[in-house]
Amino acid sequence: DEQWKEAFQTAYMDLGGLGERVLGFCHMYLMEKEFPRGFSFDTDEMNFPTSGLCFDGLISMIDPPRATVPDAVVKCRTAGIRVIMVTGDHPITAKAIAGSVGIISEGSETVEDIAARKRIPVEQVDRRDARAAVVNGGQLKDMTSDELVDMLRSHPEIVFARTSPQQKLIIVESCQKLGFIVAVTGDGVNNSPALKKADIGIAMGIAGSDAAKNAADMILLDDNFASIVTGVEQGRLIFDNLKKSIAYTLTKNIPELAPYLIYITMSVPLPLGCITILFIELATDIFPSVSLAYEKAESDIMNLKPRNPRQDRLVNEQLAVYSYFQIGVIQSFAGFTDYFTVMAQEGWFP
Repeated sequence: DEQWKEAFQTAYMDLGGLGERVLGFCHMYLMEKEFPRGFSFDTDEMNFPTSGLCFDGLISMIDPPRATVPDAVVKCRTAGIRVIMVTGDHPITAKAIAGSVGIISEGSETVEDIAARKRIPVEQVDRRDARAAVVNGGQLKDMTSDELVDMLRSHPEIVFARTSPQQKLIIVESCQKLGFIVAVTGDGVNNSPALKKADIGIAMGIAGSDAAKNAADMILLDDNFASIVTGVEQGRLIFDNLKKSIAYTLTKNIPELAPYLIYITMSVPLPLGCITILFIELATDIFPSVSLAYEKAESDIMNLKPRNPRQDRLVNEQLAVYSYFQIGVIQSFAGFTDYFTVMAQEGWFP
């Protein structure tokens, strides 16, 4: 009756709000003539009754996120990396899990939260007032591509629940339309389309299926989300150290080239010979260049915004100007000052 239905619904809402996955059980006695032993039940064709069943009860299960996930989400947020949760769980369960790991931060409200707080219908709430959003597959199905892009743009914290494999692919494409570099994690066959479409597909090494691993660009050996954040930090460190090493290598080109230009134009004796330059290249410069590649990360490396991969390259105009026309000129001036001072002491004046 309605009283039992309300009790079941209340229990379901309470358990789902705790982040637990709730399973409903029911039974039905089938005629042996129509369904003999060994009958092949097909969930796609639905060759069995789906109505008139007797409800037995609810069972809840909890699959808690790892303890390292909340800190990893915080690091992502400070590093300018946006974390979007896409799951097949019920919206209530998905929202609770997202809140426990920080994907929906404390104090952020959805449209439903604002409506409940103000005791008004959801339709009367201005969606722009909500920082967070929980979108189920049914709502996503009714959205146009532009509406989804607008939602991703206007809500910093989003959770997608009860999504299909095709909808996961649509979400990835919408994020890419906004100019984001999209990384997708997944372990099942249903995640393969999204893993292929993403700029970086990351499959789980332990729980991941073969199809997901084949579609991915990377395999996470320990199935730990925090390892992805560590990889981002190491990637930033390697990029920064390579830029430092390249800048150091480029700065010596001007001091090595300038003496030959002065020799050709002003007939000034060469301060650097071929053997000296070879010694500088092979013996002196190689060790500082290598040491820069192993330098430790700066303290604020994970507080910087992500670089633009289409503009910020290892060698760009800013690095060339800094190396050649700033540091290179300073080094050349210092070298010529010492050289002409010694030559003047020996009685030679240019």
